[in-house]
Amino acid sequence: MADSGLTRRRLLGGAAATAAAIALPETNAAARRRRRTKEADVVVVGAGLAGLTAARELVRRHRSVVVLEARARVGGRTLNEPIGGGKIVEIGGQWVGPTQDRVIALSRSLGIDTFKTYNDGLNVYYRGGLLIPYASGGPLGAIPPDPTGVADAVTALSKLDQMAKEVPLEAPWKARKAKEWDSQTFETWKQANTTTDAGRFLVDVGCEAVFAAEPRDLSLLFVLFYIHSAGDEENPGTFERLTNTADGAQDSRFVGGSQLISIRMAKQLGRRLVLGSPVHRVAYDRDGVTVESERLVVNAKRAIVAMAPVMTRHIHYHPGLPEKRAQLMQRYPQGSVIKCEAVYPDPFWRKAALTGQAVGEADPVRITFDNSPPDGSPGVMLGFIEGENARIWGSRSRADRKAAVLKSFATYFGERALHPTRYIEKNWTEDRWTRGCYEGYTPPGVLLDFGEAIRRPVGRIHWAGSETSPIWNGYMDGAVRSGERVAKEVLVALRGRRAVVQ
Repeated sequence: MADSGLTRRRLLGGAAATAAAIALPETNAAARRRRRTKEADVVVVGAGLAGLTAARELVRRHRSVVVLEARARVGGRTLNEPIGGGKIVEIGGQWVGPTQDRVIALSRSLGIDTFKTYNDGLNVYYRGGLLIPYASGGPLGAIPPDPTGVADAVTALSKLDQMAKEVPLEAPWKARKAKEWDSQTFETWKQANTTTDAGRFLVDVGCEAVFAAEPRDLSLLFVLFYIHSAGDEENPGTFERLTNTADGAQDSRFVGGSQLISIRMAKQLGRRLVLGSPVHRVAYDRDGVTVESERLVVNAKRAIVAMAPVMTRHIHYHPGLPEKRAQLMQRYPQGSVIKCEAVYPDPFWRKAALTGQAVGEADPVRITFDNSPPDGSPGVMLGFIEGENARIWGSRSRADRKAAVLKSFATYFGERALHPTRYIEKNWTEDRWTRGCYEGYTPPGVLLDFGEAIRRPVGRIHWAGSETSPIWNGYMDGAVRSGERVAKEVLVALRGRRAVVQ
């Protein structure tokens, strides 16, 4: 490895360090002198579910750990928002469902219960000026019964499910048809495998709901891998599981909000966690790793970087990362989503025997859910602005977005929706330390040429985060699984054995 003989002192100084400081104006010379230095077995970068899970597992095995987090809070892409009376709504990731075993087991170990997403009554579908109620637990699951397109959409999605089974979870780039599938977008495949405008619309809405991206953004191979990852080799995922409420990915929520999982893990870690300390430099050689942040410098035996792939490129690495890892980080964008919630005195849609779930073309909101607290008070309507719509509406004023969102809600559920007591929104593309949600995705060619670098350690640097998980990739469960996986990987390395990484 280049520069492998660097001493610990040289890792902390020199021209490369000066360049890193210049790149971050807030890290001036005086601040650098004031920073404390710590020693640890492992330094973890990122205090989301992945990083905190990894740190917790390492501490349980008696390893010294320091966790550095850029934000002034923990939780990453999970975030609770108080709405009064000790109640919250989630304005980040929130749902769990069957086969998401690891995040549910973690929450239970922390004393956090789940409750079912409200799903009693009828959903509504709006297109072409018609509002069609349909059973929430019908035979088509989350697919609305559009008379002109449902058969077309079901046929296409069934094909996807069968193709997805052929994609190896640990190495999708090794699929028999990997080159063919990673050489086209999901849009290209959709156009060739649907025959009606309504069928294409339903596929588009499903794509936006799952990826917060358009079919034209996504590699077909990535879509197939993602479908398969909503399960495991014995219980393969389906597109239906990704989009369903009952027995699907939106089945349940956490009492107290999903961020509570990270908050309780952080409490267990105590002073091992340092908030408000963005990491800007990671230097490594055969003897150890030095991680520099705004508040602390940590000398460790191993480092875990637990962030979305695209965000890991904002750190300066010395020596530079291998070609495939560096190229991967440039090619792994985040989805575009604005999460919007309106609070009402009560969930009035329930009185009309409606679930609060809508699918439709009343832009900018095409998907809604009842997001009320467990006891149903107050009523909270949730809507997503996703993909291209998020890019369009993100540039407009908050007042304009609010008016448009409430108009969408009113189209689906009536005039009462125009008069909430409070409106809440979170544009994740504007979040400095996230730059998009729900997850990172790959355009054509990326998995085939660079995918093998997603989990492969670089020297003493190990990678975690939901995007590195072969199971429930992009979900909270995938984040927890990645934290558990990387903790085992690091423990093996600390014992002097080479970690085996797929």
